[in-house]
Amino acid sequence: MANSTYIKHGSKQATWMLILLALLFLASLLTVFKAPTYHLWLVAIAVSEYSLLWAAGTAVLLIAGFWLQKYQLASVMIGLLALGLFLSPVARAYIAAATVKKEFNKAFGAGSTIIKGDNTQPPFSFLKLFKFAGKQPVYNTLTYSPADKLTLDYYPAQFGGKKPCIIVIHGGSWSSGDSRQLPELNNYLAAQGYNVASINYRLAPQYQAPLTVNDVKQAFAYLRKNADQLNIDTGNFVLLGRSAGAQIALLAAYTLHEAGLKGIIDFYGPADMVWGYSAPASKLVMDSRAVMERYLGGTYKAVPEKYFDSSPIEFVNRQTVPTLIIHGSNDVLVSPVHSSKLNAKLQQCGVRHFYLNLPWATHGFDYHLNGPGGQLSTYVTERFINAVCR
Repeated sequence: MANSTYIKHGSKQATWMLILLALLFLASLLTVFKAPTYHLWLVAIAVSEYSLLWAAGTAVLLIAGFWLQKYQLASVMIGLLALGLFLSPVARAYIAAATVKKEFNKAFGAGSTIIKGDNTQPPFSFLKLFKFAGKQPVYNTLTYSPADKLTLDYYPAQFGGKKPCIIVIHGGSWSSGDSRQLPELNNYLAAQGYNVASINYRLAPQYQAPLTVNDVKQAFAYLRKNADQLNIDTGNFVLLGRSAGAQIALLAAYTLHEAGLKGIIDFYGPADMVWGYSAPASKLVMDSRAVMERYLGGTYKAVPEKYFDSSPIEFVNRQTVPTLIIHGSNDVLVSPVHSSKLNAKLQQCGVRHFYLNLPWATHGFDYHLNGPGGQLSTYVTERFINAVCR
């Protein structure tokens, strides 16, 4: 009787083990396939950038269930497949890291990857995967446009003297988000000796394009006016934007022609609004057409000129400032085709640029600064700023 109960209990454990491993396997598929829904996109960020944690959980289950005889072969096969897929972003980051320094040097010249005389920091480190966010960001909130009640968070460079200033523009579909979004990179750059100004801007649908670009112009004016107090080298500005903020940053960089602007860093931004409207994201992930309509004031058929005027790719020419493009191939919110098209246009016009394409990464991958994508993007971001602000 006791033996029968033991067998029954073991059978139940084996069943649950198989179910858990099957669920982990399904999650691991998000490292190679695009997420089909909004909530699975959020899971995809965790799976691809915290992949070691998922791999460790899978390994623990495999070891714990090794003595269970029922479904053993199926469990082991499924578990090993999940384990391999969870580890694949790490393997692919190593592959990308093997060439990124050489390719960046090719784009920006020999020695452009050297930071403060140190050329030893690798683009990707396995040990850094175990490192999480450091000290809390230190910043001051300043009002740069009293009339529009717009503020920015200012992260002063942690070295004395006048330093370059990175103006950061947050994402959020042009209708949400704020200057506190993903502050880890701001804090990191400040620690490396760069001033960082993370700005808020007027949000849709109450405010529509091109007001956001005007907000960037106001931020430039404020930072120049207060450059002495803020220790800003006004000959060295760089714009950095994520997602919708990258569209704003690109458009500002390519149309405002601000004095002292040395470059633009584009994290997975929509560069071609006309094409983007014609090839929308899946509605299970995001209604991208509705998002664009709120920002631009109507459908493409109703206001085609606004879609054209809001497409950074249309304003690329031989005088365009150097550009860094960073995008993941598994992005389901903003298609990587935007970045491919921008890369081709920059190349056609002979503009100095670099395109970091991350095959496993999805939208928002840089949420974890020390993940596979976060490490590589931080590496090229810092090298790009160093190269253009010399």
